Amino acid sequence: MGRTSTGICISCEKELSKMTVAKHLKNCPERSRDDGNERLFLISVQSRSPEYWLYLEASADSTLKQLDHFLRDIWLECCGHMSLFIIENQTFSSDPDQSYGDKSMRVKLRDLLYKGMSFRHEYDMGSTTELKLKVVEERLGANRAAPAIELLARNSAPVIYCDECGTAVAENVCSECQYDKSGWLCEACSEAHECGEEMLLPVVNSPRVGVCGYTG
Repeated sequence: MGRTSTGICISCEKELSKMTVAKHLKNCPERSRDDGNERLFLISVQSRSPEYWLYLEASADSTLKQLDHFLRDIWLECCGHMSLFIIENQTFSSDPDQSYGDKSMRVKLRDLLYKGMSFRHEYDMGSTTELKLKVVEERLGANRAAPAIELLARNSAPVIYCDECGTAVAENVCSECQYDKSGWLCEACSEAHECGEEMLLPVVNSPRVGVCGYTG
């Protein structure tokens, strides 16, 4: 299975290695650096699979709920599952249960985050997709009314080869076989896959590829 760890800066469209993207974003000449007094957080997002990552900038006045929706929209949403953040041993849930000590996501980032902080996000408590987030930088900038959260960079789609023929790029993944780290199939090999067509999901640029009903 071939993988890549490069990505693209959204502002200048430059291809970057994963190791250099944070430094680039702090100095990208095309990235808006307008003066202002609004607190802005540069946040890295990393999945358990190292090839899937994002960098985003969020207004300190945006909420965990907005950040949750952003992550769902770009990477996670399939069936309306519950999600949560874990920040300094406190759980903030999309469906808070006070008997477990959960808090609501309707809290502003300014009241929780600071430069250097790491925290976690989990989506779907059955087939869970776990993300690690870190506040890489905090700066002052122009007021960001819309969008409150902006994508700055993301990984390029990994190139994954078919497990059957080994030469063609996989277009589908079997939602059953993927639990055994297999089931990546090109279009030709998909037709003869023993688990059946109903178990196949499209290969998409997300750590949730092949899980539940996720199609991108």
